[in-house]
Amino acid sequence: MKILDIRTLAGPNVYSHDPALVMKLDLQGLNEVESSDVPGFVDRLLACLPGIQEHYCSLGRAGGFVERLHQGTYFGHVVEHVALELTDAAGISVNRGKTVHSGEHGIYLVAVTYKSEAGMKSLLRTAVELVEALLADRAYPLQERVEEARRTALDADLGPSTRAITDAADRRGVPWVRINDDSLIRLGYGRHVRHVQATVSDRTSLLAAELASNKELTKRVLASAGLPVPRGCVVTSRDAAIACLQKVPSPVVVKPLDGNQGRGVSLNLMTPEQVAEAFDIAVAISPDVIVEEMLRGFDYRVVLVDGQVVAAAQRIPAHVWGDGRNTISQLIDQTNGDPRRGDDHEKPLTRIHTDPLVLATLKRQNLTLQDVPEPGKLVLLRESANLSTGGSAKDVTDDLHPSIRKLCERTARMSGLDICGVDLVLPEISQPWEGVGGIVEVNAAPGIRMHHHPSEGQPRDVGGAILNMLFPHDHNGRIPIVSITGTNGKTTVTRMIAHALGASGQTVGMTTTDGIWIGGNEVDRGDMTGPWSARVVLSDPTVDIAVLETARGGIVRSGLGYDWSDVAVMTNIAADHIGQDGIEDIDDILRIKRLVAERVREGGTLILNADDERLLTVPDHEKVKKTSKRYVYISLDPANPTVRKHLLESGTAFVSNGEWLEERNGTETVRLAHASLFPATLHGTAEFQVFNVLAALAACRACGMPASDAVDALSTFRMEREGSGRLNLFTVKDVYVLVDYGHNPAAMSAVCRMTSKWRTAGITGILTIPGDRSDALIEQFARSAACGLDRVIIREDLDRRGRAPGEVAAILSRVMRDEHPNLPVEVIEDEVQAVEAALDRAKPGEVIAAFCDRLDEVLAVVEQRGGRPLTDFRSLVEAPALRAA
Repeated sequence: MKILDIRTLAGPNVYSHDPALVMKLDLQGLNEVESSDVPGFVDRLLACLPGIQEHYCSLGRAGGFVERLHQGTYFGHVVEHVALELTDAAGISVNRGKTVHSGEHGIYLVAVTYKSEAGMKSLLRTAVELVEALLADRAYPLQERVEEARRTALDADLGPSTRAITDAADRRGVPWVRINDDSLIRLGYGRHVRHVQATVSDRTSLLAAELASNKELTKRVLASAGLPVPRGCVVTSRDAAIACLQKVPSPVVVKPLDGNQGRGVSLNLMTPEQVAEAFDIAVAISPDVIVEEMLRGFDYRVVLVDGQVVAAAQRIPAHVWGDGRNTISQLIDQTNGDPRRGDDHEKPLTRIHTDPLVLATLKRQNLTLQDVPEPGKLVLLRESANLSTGGSAKDVTDDLHPSIRKLCERTARMSGLDICGVDLVLPEISQPWEGVGGIVEVNAAPGIRMHHHPSEGQPRDVGGAILNMLFPHDHNGRIPIVSITGTNGKTTVTRMIAHALGASGQTVGMTTTDGIWIGGNEVDRGDMTGPWSARVVLSDPTVDIAVLETARGGIVRSGLGYDWSDVAVMTNIAADHIGQDGIEDIDDILRIKRLVAERVREGGTLILNADDERLLTVPDHEKVKKTSKRYVYISLDPANPTVRKHLLESGTAFVSNGEWLEERNGTETVRLAHASLFPATLHGTAEFQVFNVLAALAACRACGMPASDAVDALSTFRMEREGSGRLNLFTVKDVYVLVDYGHNPAAMSAVCRMTSKWRTAGITGILTIPGDRSDALIEQFARSAACGLDRVIIREDLDRRGRAPGEVAAILSRVMRDEHPNLPVEVIEDEVQAVEAALDRAKPGEVIAAFCDRLDEVLAVVEQRGGRPLTDFRSLVEAPALRAA
């Protein structure tokens, strides 16, 4: 087997609504082999991974997968279940996966959900290697590989402080995404976007953070405000450190000027030798070292968020208790065996590591690691009490005396930090402040693990307090999201909705097949209908509302770029892309695009084309029904039975009734405007554009826009200005040129129905279809075109998408000539030359329908020939009255 690719689907996707990895796996020589074909394989697999016996698989019961193994299943499926089983041992348990054929010979897509992207990728590779080893009946270092995956997952995981904030965001429903490997997190969407990294927020002052990192300068600022701090001095040499011992009351503390997490801190130093040794430890971390008086009392950490105390803990240094039998080294090993202790920040407590500070601390107690302390004897291993160096914490938030609380709040104000850790040494935090003890440090980015997981006492939700500061009043950090999908019309509907909402004064972020727009300004060009472009819009802090065209390709390859939408529009489901990405029929297209409907939030609105029978099945699908939502139907048929039934149930629909567009709510009907009021409909002759206007009106109304405002806005939407490359109509002298993107049978049929209503001297079509479509779809496209055109020029795309030169043109020509022998059909491969040839031959009043790939070049030809946008359509059709009485 060979792994061809592993891609990440970070958002909801066709395999799962949770993040998933999809491994593209070439089975190679195992393509025609099943699990039951290899003697002894199943027994070896179950002996190696007995937990697989509990897997359900499609049979829906424990042991179901084992039955499949004995009956015979393909090895892509086996790899999926092996990878899922390994997640338990690696500490990243998941239990959902799916394996499907990719559409390519012998190649399968193995999809699994994940908790750790990096860890799961490692396990997928291990699963392939393990299955191959079991097939060959050879040894495999499974425990070593699983441990590697566990370490990979831990190394890539968010730190405990960041995780506390994201956990709070999950509880509140605030969306978040990890930006980089350093735990930078973006919270919220659009104008509500905020950023955090550990306990540093985008509100944290750089100056305040710099001040906190300079411990001596912090003391000066606090002392200038009359706050109690220890006396001391900053030194850069051993001699200066020893000299400072004579100036500062003993015992003293020696620590790096800009250290953190208790690294390099030595306490309770009395002699020049002890100070010199401590200086050497501290100077290895920072060239500037503080020597200061050691305050007597207990060590406390108080965390303040937005100036208010949210948690307080007594910090207890790393220590062991003697038992009269074990050495100190052995006692450390026993303490590290506590399941709550892990490396770094992976567990609530950190393992104790023996380093020079531990040895120096023992030396000051006249002890070594080999000594056996008597029963009940407390042996300090460090005198600094940081959790990251093996200390523990006891919650004392409820014990905090009001005078100490005020002292900490004033300290936080002086520091300028929005999230602040104040370290104090006091005789007792529950007693009034009487001038004994003081503030030893102020910390930017304080660790909050000790407050969420205290060794003793009540956990405190500091992460939640930070989230409350960033998103006050229980706000969820979201902006309205409108998602549009379907086979035809989705780009135009997207542009119409964005145009109307923008006219209401909102800053709209829009993605389409043409690019990304923020507030009407293009920020990127190209096909931008996937999750990356959606995230670009949702990350922009100026965006009030997002309008996202959501296409099949992005959904299949990368999932959705958002978690929930407020409004979703499904325009239609028609034959297109069959033969791509494992799509075999229209039902596959529906399955993919239905994801947009599944991810409409609770209480949101799903807008469906009631004239499309396949879309009528969407509301009954189990995944769509998981959230309660409002349904709105669109129809060009006012007598549509689905619409009538929906209205009887007090539902809402937007319909075209005798060329008038109406909004119907139950028994109430509001006539909005005549279809010809909207320039995009070409005086109502473009039925598909009438539908698109109805869809846009429905979406705007679902966003809370008054009907009259939506009508007024859409009446100013012009395709030549807002919808470049989609139903753009020009006049070149006395010839009409229609420029459109239509590239599937449904689009071709819709254009032909429209032009049949025009008064013309004939219709010439310049067309092709992308080469990655199936032969059957190409033939269907040819029949659609042949039925509605008077002359056909077949061109070729520059990108033939795997087809041989002339192959697509040959299929189109054959079908058209077979179906309509008298239809003039010719091939001019170059698109620009085809347009020029059509213009040279055109008769007055003829329409040239150019279905474009090289849009800019075609528009340039039209402009060079003197072409101008057609704004008055009366030369093509009669002009009826525009407004309702």
